[in-house]
Parts: sequence; structure tokens; C-alpha cells
Amino acid sequence: MSDKTSYEQDLSRNEAADNLQALAREIRGEGAADVTVGNKSVALDPASVIEYDITVEERSPMLGGERETITVTLDWEVEETD
Repeated sequence: MSDKTSYEQDLSRNEAADNLQALAREIRGEGAADVTVGNKSVALDPASVIEYDITVEERSPMLGGERETITVTLDWEVEETD
């Protein structure tokens, strides 16, 4: 099964930081993580080891104006429970 839930909105810097901190609190520690995506909550089960990937992209004005993007990807194998 492959489901994808996404959401986009404009936030202040502080609001964006608050959302990242809320995500970090959910992933930290043991057990399930409830991740809010827009008005939906997605229950995830992070493994004890998570693959972390961060990419920073800086686009020049020649491509329609200067823009900076940070993409963070967290990826893990779902551990089987007996």
C-alpha cells in the first residue's frame, strides 16, 4: 500500500519553527508518532534508526527570482511486530 498526504501553507518563521519542533517531539523517544498534515493526523511508527537527508537549494535570479529551499527527508523501515 502506498498513501501520500501532503499540505502546503505560508507561515511566519516562528510558526514554521513551531511546526518543526512539534514534529521533532513526536519522533523523539519510543512508540508511535502522530504527525499533523494540514487538518489530518497520520500515525507513524518510527524505527529506532532513521535515515536523515537534508538538501539546500539556492536558485539564481535567472530562473525566475532568487529562492532558497530546504528539503528534509526522514526515512525508515517499518519494524514488524509479532
